[in-house]
Order: sequence, then structure tokens, then C-alpha cells
Amino acid sequence: MGRFRFLLSGVLVLTAWASVQAEIKLVGSATIPGDALDLSGLKGTFNDGTPVNRLGGLGSAIAYTGRDHLYLLASDRGPLDGATDYPCRVHLLEIVVQPDQQPPIAVQLRATVLLKNEAGQPLVGSLTAIDAEKPERSLRFDPEGVRVGPRGTWFISDEYGPYLYEFDAQGNRLRSLPIPKRFQPFKPSSRPDQELPPHNLTGRQPNRGLEGLALTPDGRKLLAALQSPLIQDGALDANNKRVGIHVRFLEIDLTDGKTRELVYPLENPSLGISEIVAVNDHEFLVLERDGKAGASAQFKKIFRIDIREASDVSSIERLPSTTLPNGVKAIRKELFLDLLDPRFGLAGESTPEKHEGLALGPDLPDGRRLLLVTVDNDFVASVPTIIHAFAVDRSDLPNYEPQRILRPAERP
Repeated sequence: MGRFRFLLSGVLVLTAWASVQAEIKLVGSATIPGDALDLSGLKGTFNDGTPVNRLGGLGSAIAYTGRDHLYLLASDRGPLDGATDYPCRVHLLEIVVQPDQQPPIAVQLRATVLLKNEAGQPLVGSLTAIDAEKPERSLRFDPEGVRVGPRGTWFISDEYGPYLYEFDAQGNRLRSLPIPKRFQPFKPSSRPDQELPPHNLTGRQPNRGLEGLALTPDGRKLLAALQSPLIQDGALDANNKRVGIHVRFLEIDLTDGKTRELVYPLENPSLGISEIVAVNDHEFLVLERDGKAGASAQFKKIFRIDIREASDVSSIERLPSTTLPNGVKAIRKELFLDLLDPRFGLAGESTPEKHEGLALGPDLPDGRRLLLVTVDNDFVASVPTIIHAFAVDRSDLPNYEPQRILRPAERP
């Protein structure tokens, strides 16, 4: 369990919208080498030479465990975009942020846990590990969102299905959560092009399933975010170019299984949702971004949303591309943080594409809130995983409620 060395930066910044009352600081940016190894104990290499125990893709999702400075990070489906039988896994990392120290961020890998289904079979990232007759029994898995429940279990979203699952802390899948049929392609396939129109006229777009996942502080409700609009929600034109902006967020009540669907409007059809994290039971932070890197990157923004007045669109089978039906209210959103604001020093030729994880950690020593943003390196050995740490004044998240995690003695 060696300790990594990190590239650091700290820039004082002010956000650019009136609703934020105080300054937000970029405390520092830690990097984990792209060729680092995990603690899975797996041996061997994939066909492209990537070690099976490569510590990669873990910027896809991050969740605070509620314990000390420990976070759960999920690697996505593995190298080569689903072309390998990568055993899916999550990692426990200690991330300590101390703004007055050098370095201000210290990170150490504590554990790696492999994910398995109810029968103990390993879940893998391969596109071809699909059961065409009963897709819900497929072994293929693409973890993109993770949250820790009050009893220490893990909720993980699967972009492939899309599905939502609950796992125990040993990586064993405990149950599947209800997902409306309209979210899933009518004819799932191992070939992404075969999941687009005219083969499928409904369901999630390929590689655009449940990307973000939030859990309310009381542990009662999950809010899962698609990356892009469903095909039937005016998502694509006749050439399968993205033209829709209405993304469905699925809310699941974990006490009774009831669901409702809310509409989040993208700023532009070319953008997508990468993550969502709860501020309280009705306010969330949402990471919306483009798919570009380097100087071409133009949009990597975090919005604060409020779902209290949003309409339930569960009864609406098809949404228009850009305008909502009369009487339907979308989720209210406002800019919270622009990651490419020049004052942060994060924009430029080295800007990565995939800012994908959000977590609100324990308060900093001076009482400010800690917001972590992680960047997925896609398992490329020459590209590091990045963890950005922001210090947020309490006045900028005045209604914040920390996640409640029960101690073992409190659990039923």
C-alpha cells in the first residue's frame, strides 16, 4: 500500500454568478499515476497488454463513506471501451485534504473489492457478456455511479442496462432496484450501433445510460441521472445526431420502491450528465460537461438544482426534443461552479475530457465544505487519475445536510 506522490495546484477563485456569496477555493489537485496497480490480487494481462490489476477508470464515481477520510471509488467497465472481460471493482481510498499543509492532499489506496452477482459470478465490463434472452441476468456491467447507504451497503448504477443495484461491503450483489422499462432498449445488443434507431426506437442511447447517482442524506431516496435523453424523448434526428435536451432523472423511494421521473434540461444537446450528489433531500449538485479535451474543451460545469417544483413525467411516454408540454415544469438549475473558469488554472491544452465524479466529504478543519471532483483516465497508462479538491464556504451551501451513515451498533 504505497503512498502516491501528487501534482499540486492551488488557486484562489470567485465564482461568476450572483447566487454564490463567498469565494470558492481550489485547494489542490492530486494525481494518481495511470500505470498504478490496485489491490485486487489479480494476475495477468489483457490482449492489449494492460495488467488485469491496473488501477484505472476510478474517476468514474466517488462517494464519501461517512467514516474518517475514506471514500469509495468505482472503476468503470475497463480498458478498450468494453472489449475486455475486465472484472468490475471498487476501491477504498483515504483522501485527506488539509489546505494549510504541503501537500494539501494525501491519497492512499486502502482496498480493492471485486463485484459479483447473487450467484457469486464476477461482473465484467465486456460488451459481449450479455444474456440476449434475459438481459437482466447479464454479467456485463459498467459502474458509473456509487453511493454508500446508511447501513454501509453500496448502491451502484449500471450504464449498460441501465440498472441499479445494491451490494454489500464484500462486493456481493444483494438486489436489483426498480427501473421503468422505458429506460431500457427494446433490443439490447453487444454492438452499440445495433442499439440505435432503426433497431431501437425507445430506451437509453448506447453508452448513455444511468451515469449519475445521488442518495438523500436520510438514505431514503436515490436519484439516478441518465447521461442523455432517452431515444423516444426526441433525443436524435433522422441521422442519429443528438438534438434533444430533456434528460430524465429517476427518483426511487427505497422504503416502498415507488418511482417518479423528473426532467433536467441540458444547456446544449451535445452535452451530457456525468454525476449528481445530494446537498439535502431536494437540492443536488449536477456535473454537466462536453466530451472534449485540451483546448477544445468548452463546457465542464457544476449546477445546483432544486427538484421541489419539478413535475413527475412518469405518465408521459415521449417528451419533445426542446420544449416541454404545457404545465410540465423542469428541474430548476443554476450555475454553481465552472471548472474551466480561467481563475482555476484548469483550462488549456492539458484539460482532460472526463470529469465524472462528485463527492461532498467531511468539513475542512476551518469549517468550510469539501467538494471533490474526480477525472476518469480511461485506463490509459500515460494519463493520471485526477482528484480536484474545492473548499466551499458554508454560505454557498446553506442547507447542506451530511449523509447519515449508521455505526455498526446502530444497524438493525
